[in-house]
Amino acid sequence: MTKPSTKGCSITLSQLKLDRSYYYVKRRSIVEKITFDHRTFYAKFEKIDEALSDTVISQHLNRQYTIAAPLLTKGKTNYLVIEYRGSEPLRFYHTSKHLMRTLLIDDYCYFEGKRDHYIQLFIPVDSLPLEEADESVRKISDALAMRLPREWKSFPDITLPESYNIITLPYSEYSPPH
Repeated sequence: MTKPSTKGCSITLSQLKLDRSYYYVKRRSIVEKITFDHRTFYAKFEKIDEALSDTVISQHLNRQYTIAAPLLTKGKTNYLVIEYRGSEPLRFYHTSKHLMRTLLIDDYCYFEGKRDHYIQLFIPVDSLPLEEADESVRKISDALAMRLPREWKSFPDITLPESYNIITLPYSEYSPPH
C-alpha cells in the first residue's frame, strides 16, 4: 500500500484495464446452471466469446444492454472492487474514502453503477493472484463492516466461480452530491 495522496481518482472509465477479449450480457432469464464448490449458481449473465468493442460499451452506456467484464485473467486481477448497493451511498462514499486514507491506499476511484445509489469502488492492483486479491479485498470489506451495515459485494471472491467474478461496467465517475 502507498502513502495517501490528494490527487484523487487516477483512472477514468475509459482507462479501466479490464479483459476485453470476451464479455457478458445480462439476460432476463437464467442462461446457465453452474455447480461450484458443492453449491449451485444460476447465472443470468451470458458469456459472449467476442471482443468487447466500443459499440457494445456504447450500448451499455445507453442502457440498451447490461454488460459485464471479467475481473480475472489467468487467475489474476488488476482491480479490487467493492460494489455498494445500499440505501446510504453518500455515507458509504465518505466512510470508504476515510478508510482508504487510513489504510494508506491512495489509488482508487468511485464509479456509478446502474442505479444512482449503486457505487463501485475500484482499487487498482498489479496483476494480483486471486487468493491474494480475495484476502486483500476481504480485509477492506471487514474494516468497512465495522462502521457500516454490510450492503456491498466484494470482488474478486474466491468462493465464487470464475463466471461470477465479473463486474458490471460502470456508467460514469461518481460525483457525490454537495
